[in-house]
This record gives sequence, C-alpha cells and structure tokens, in this order.
Amino acid sequence: MSVTLHTTLGDIKIELHCDLVPKTCKNFLALCASGYYTGTIFHRNISKFIIQGGDPTGTGKGGKSIYGKYFDDEISSVLKHTSRGVVSMANRGPNTNGSQFFITYGKQKHLNNVNTVFGKLIHGNSTLDAMERVPVGKKDRPIHEIKITSVTIHANPIAEKEELEGEV
Repeated sequence: MSVTLHTTLGDIKIELHCDLVPKTCKNFLALCASGYYTGTIFHRNISKFIIQGGDPTGTGKGGKSIYGKYFDDEISSVLKHTSRGVVSMANRGPNTNGSQFFITYGKQKHLNNVNTVFGKLIHGNSTLDAMERVPVGKKDRPIHEIKITSVTIHANPIAEKEELEGEV
C-alpha cells in the first residue's frame, strides 16, 4: 500500500491508508497508474506549511478525479495532520477533491476535518527537506521547478481486489 514519487529533487515514498479512505486512495492510485502525475510540478511551496502538486496544468486551478471533476471528502477521525509528511487531498471547499494533493511540512491542526488525509511519508525526509528549501516567487510558486518525473506503485490492494472480484 505504497507509492514512490520520483522527483527532480529525489524520491518520496508514501504509505497509503487504503483501509480507512478507500475512495481517495483508489483515485490517487489510479491517477498514479495512468501516468497522470508524471511530468507535473509542485506549484505551491510554503515553508513550515505544505508543498502542493497534482495539477496537470501547473497553475493550481486544474485537475480532475477518476470519478469526474470532483469527489466527496472521506474524513477519518483517526487520520489527522499531526506531523511532517502527512499527505492529503487539496480542495476548494467541502467535497471538491480532484487530483491535487499536498504534503505537510509540520503539524497543521487547522486542516483536520477540512482536507482528506490519505497517506504519510515513510521514506524521503531528505527530499522533503530539499523541497522546503527551494525559494519561491509570486503565489508561493517554486522558482526552481520541482517535477514528478515518474511514479512507482509498490502495492495496489484496491486494483488487486477489483481484479479478484471481476474473476468471480
């Protein structure tokens, strides 16, 4: 239940909480598997807060889910923004999850019950540190592009389950 985002600054391995937020993880894994995130940039970088990516337009205004434009929040009472490396869906308000996601640079309690947490960093702290150090310009956009060059899916329990159910 993990993926590695290979970026221009190094690798970030994320453990996914497929058991607690299956719809969100299915969306993220399907987008990863389709190559949707390959070549996209992290368009927003705010030190001590978050780094955000997942928008194929690179503007922070684009992206869609596998379910259509948006899908509903999956807020779990046990998944919180309690530390550095929490991975959540970015949104424009309730039930507006698409393809954009962010990784926290520290505890962000004010995002609890607002953004769907679906993963956590399990490897690549030095890469996350390097991302946080990249200088930014207007609208918190990194001056030096940080790009996802490829994605490795280490395990996709949702696809495996769907394959088994399809064979029955």
